[in-house]
Order: sequence, then structure tokens, then C-alpha cells
Amino acid sequence: MQPVDLIRRLAPSADPVDLAEDYAYPEQGRWLRANMVSSLDGAATRDDRSGGLGGAADRLVFSTLRGLADAIVVGAGTVRAEEYGPVRPGEGWDRLRAGRPAVPPLAIVSRGLALDFDAPVFTETGARTIVLTTESAAPARLRAARERADVIVAGRDRLDFGAAADALAERGHTRLLCEGGPGVLAQVAAAGLLDELCLTLSPLLVAGAGPRVLHGPAMAVAAELRLAHVLESESFLLLRYARGSR
Repeated sequence: MQPVDLIRRLAPSADPVDLAEDYAYPEQGRWLRANMVSSLDGAATRDDRSGGLGGAADRLVFSTLRGLADAIVVGAGTVRAEEYGPVRPGEGWDRLRAGRPAVPPLAIVSRGLALDFDAPVFTETGARTIVLTTESAAPARLRAARERADVIVAGRDRLDFGAAADALAERGHTRLLCEGGPGVLAQVAAAGLLDELCLTLSPLLVAGAGPRVLHGPAMAVAAELRLAHVLESESFLLLRYARGSR
């Protein structure tokens, strides 16, 4: 058999892993990364939750990425399904967040504002929660949201993710982390805002009709990312893809 020049082996390395260095944000400009997990057969959830696919290494990267971020963007459906609570400092965050607040705020995407504003994710936070919504939100729900959160209105009937990201950057939140869900991430990618995808490939086959990590209409132009690194732990692959040469 002739060798295939386009294929190469990614050999294991004994070099130590420094997650803070491996996942460092660019020094300048806004950068939006997503962190998602997928089974071997492409499912983004197991028993309707992404947590059922993860492992110890995945959870460590999850915490590191949160510690590095200025703000965490997440859909209201994911907040409900994954039972989000307030962001708590993780191990080693003193180093990751030197010179910044102890925790990043959540920026919850919700067009209809069907959120429990008395929940701990709003009332027990170390950083005031942000809500990203639209002009079509009911006035009463907007008033309730503003009592418990900082509200950014971007777009009329659908959230304008570009305008929302600009508004976050104006508040100093340039290092953004999107934790999904798949519907929100599909909209972020379709808007051309996704700079980086950190994808954990779980060594599980789950079948079923669960969503992929992006769940939405086909993109008119497929986004192309380049492989930045591959880490491995207990058969989990921790993949990082980024636009350009990052």
C-alpha cells in the first residue's frame, strides 16, 4: 500500500499539559469560543443532558474555560435543562482571574424571558447575571428581568447575536464562552461569530434522536475551522478548533 501524504499520526506526547496556556485567549480583540461535548455517534446529549456524556477531564476543561472567560453565554433552555446555578470559583481560578472579578457573569439568551428570576442563578451570584433578549419580549417580563439582571436588548423578534456580542464587549466582556445549547450555538455560528470550538469527543455510543452540537437550519456557507490541539484522557478526546491560524 502506498503511503497517504495527506494523513499523519498524532502520536502521544509526554509533554505536561497546562490548560490555562493551552486554552489562552488572544491578547487583543473579541474572541467567542464554544465548549461542547459529543458522543462518538454525534449526540450532544444523553438523557436530555450534556452532562451525561462528560468525564473528569471534560469537567476540568469546563472549569478552566469558565475561569478564563469574561462572560458565559448560554441559552435559557440549557439553563433549565442542566439546572444551572450561580457560577462558583474553581480550583486555580486565582491565577486565571488575576486582576478580574472572582467569577464571570452568565449571559442568558432568552427571547420570551420564561425564566425564574427568583432562582439562585439570579439571586445568589458573585457577578450580576446578564439577560440577552429582544424587543418583542413582554414589557412585564422585561421589568422583572431588569430587577434581577442587567438586560441587553438586541434585535426585534430574533436575537441579533452580533449586536449582543458588541454590547458585551462594550462592558469589557471580550473573552466570551458559549456553553450552548445546540440551538443557540447554531445561531452564533450562522451569524459568523464563532471563533473557536472546544469539543470533547466522548467514547460513548448513545443512538436516539438527540441534537448535534449545532442544531438549526443548514448554514448557507459552511464555516471552516482549523485544528489547534488534541488532548486525550481515558479515551476522551479534547479537541480544539479555531478560525485562521489560531
